[in-house]
Amino acid sequence: MKNILTSLFLLLLLTSVKAQVNGKWMGLLKIQGTELELYFNILKKENNYSATLDVPKQGAQGIPVTAIQFQDSTLNISVDAIGMTYFGILQNDSLVKGEFKQMGTLLPLDLKRVTAKATALVRPQTPQPPFPYREENIKFKNTKDQTTLAGTLTLPRNATNFPTVILISGSGPQNRNAEIFGHQPFLVIADYLTRQGIGVLRFDDRGVGNSKGDFSGATSLDFAEDVKAAVTYLKSRKDIAADKIGLMGHSEGGMIAPMVASTPNTVSFIILLAGPGLPGKELMLLQKATIEKASGVPDPMIERGQVVMGGAYDWILQTENNDPTVRDSLITYFRTSYNNLLPEDQLYRLADQLSSPWMMNFIKHDPAPILQKIQIPVLALNGRKDLQVPATENLAAIEAALNQGGNKVFSTRKFPNLNHLFQTCETGLVSEYGILEETFSEEVLKEITEWIQSQ
Repeated sequence: MKNILTSLFLLLLLTSVKAQVNGKWMGLLKIQGTELELYFNILKKENNYSATLDVPKQGAQGIPVTAIQFQDSTLNISVDAIGMTYFGILQNDSLVKGEFKQMGTLLPLDLKRVTAKATALVRPQTPQPPFPYREENIKFKNTKDQTTLAGTLTLPRNATNFPTVILISGSGPQNRNAEIFGHQPFLVIADYLTRQGIGVLRFDDRGVGNSKGDFSGATSLDFAEDVKAAVTYLKSRKDIAADKIGLMGHSEGGMIAPMVASTPNTVSFIILLAGPGLPGKELMLLQKATIEKASGVPDPMIERGQVVMGGAYDWILQTENNDPTVRDSLITYFRTSYNNLLPEDQLYRLADQLSSPWMMNFIKHDPAPILQKIQIPVLALNGRKDLQVPATENLAAIEAALNQGGNKVFSTRKFPNLNHLFQTCETGLVSEYGILEETFSEEVLKEITEWIQSQ
């Protein structure tokens, strides 16, 4: 889940500053056997410095650095949004030697002046026009809160009575292509399925791209209403078979799809891609431990984190979502739990994240009762190296819920060597997502296509 996943090594922000260092600097950050090229664009205005960061392999450009201080050849940088600090020493006009620290991880990083352009992203699966199918930009309205949403509908040419699937994105604000690190997985999926005779609707999240509305205060319940609006829109079209509409959700989208489908006669099938089966609290703790273990965090630290965060989640479970004291109470809790050793900016950031409407709703959500209501065909897929929604535990929970509800038409499968984004990978860590050229496993695309066509 992409925002649960802001952790560890997604956006590694650094820069270098001095009057004579205006320009572009590059550093190679080595993480878990991989290397990330970081490019820093530095500008001095009077006595102040500003800088932006490009991480080409992760599709990130123009990321602002929030604070820079330079004095007596010593460079200090902080990026509050991701809890990162940097300390470096200017060696000469062409070199800064230093270290960055993020989420308790300390790694060396030296910056060198460069003139070359950043390495271009390679995304061989990204479809290129012309396309052998119909493509239409559309809009529809969630009449519950009057939010207008915009998307793209791709339909097979010269075909009738074909199935159509609505794609549902994971957590965090995403455009219709679910773009992340230069990858566009929903574009790849839509292109592949439509070429195989399956219609696809993908749309910008509320408040993103051409969609209206406010994303920041929304929860999964609001996103479910947006998906219901998409279903209503498709059913209003004469060129869409109303009895062959399905949902396919990734990550949080795999939690939202059952929420919509639990109402009878809404859709005909659902596909869960790395969808949660565990309750929110359990999933968050499992995700935290799994990622930390794969990142080499010592077991005592992992165990301590489970106790502290588990206590915070338990407190949230007993709290009303609209309780105005939530944030301040969490600040007090974490200050005590970490013996006043956690920097204040990180303390506030952690409390802000956990007290958001989306997070509180997610922690309290249990997919099982909703999955038990599903009586239509279900396909649940996951990668064995998924560290965000670990496959074994979540697929088992999905199967158990469907069985308990009496569903006889479901299938689950784990794919070896695939991560949370269904890319072939080595470790499954988030730091690999942008480095890998593959956007979405073709084996999984074939599995999805054959399953939909068999319904």
